[in-house]
Amino acid sequence: MLQPSTLTFLKNLKKNNVREWLEANRKIYDNAKIDFTTLVTEVITQFGKKDTDIATLTAKECVFRINRDVRFSNDKSPYKTNMGAYFSKGGKKSILSGYYFHFEPGNSFIGGGLWMPEADSIKKVRQEIDYSWEEFSAIIHNKKFVAQYGELQRREGTVLIREPKGYEKDNPAIEYIKLKSWVASAPITDEDITGKNAVKKIVTAFETLQPMIIFLNRALEG
Repeated sequence: MLQPSTLTFLKNLKKNNVREWLEANRKIYDNAKIDFTTLVTEVITQFGKKDTDIATLTAKECVFRINRDVRFSNDKSPYKTNMGAYFSKGGKKSILSGYYFHFEPGNSFIGGGLWMPEADSIKKVRQEIDYSWEEFSAIIHNKKFVAQYGELQRREGTVLIREPKGYEKDNPAIEYIKLKSWVASAPITDEDITGKNAVKKIVTAFETLQPMIIFLNRALEG
């Protein structure tokens, strides 16, 4: 579980997103960072029992920096108002699919998959879905998966309007072949994150997602 003080820190940071404020509250930030890192370590320990690729990770390899890259953004706010961690073979910089935890007051979520990969990776995943459609369909339509995540995300810019070259319209897998990202996510409340079962809820959500992650990584590493 995360401490309520970490939640409060992020709420205050959103109202005071300037370097001077963070420096004045450096100790509070450091405590929030330690709190989040502790949670991530607990998730690695528990979920690592189910996924050996995760078991070898450290929190440092998973947790994203709070500093924003403002070089190409109109928003010059220096800090993210969330904390995030990506659990994947090779850590947060990995090109493989993995699991993600996003902590943001009132807008936290658990999920994972493969977000906007390079063209070669997209080609590999599409081919795997085409060749093994029955297996992939069974994974994403599993009752437990649907109860936790619903459908895969279909955000603007992540789905082709027409079928990609080499695939027919009547392909039974075409709606998933047209995707450019294969991602599932589910919200989690502030109360759950600061509750005693926070790690259990995150790990259970990751376990539900694991068959899809294994499928995607088989395509990428094949």
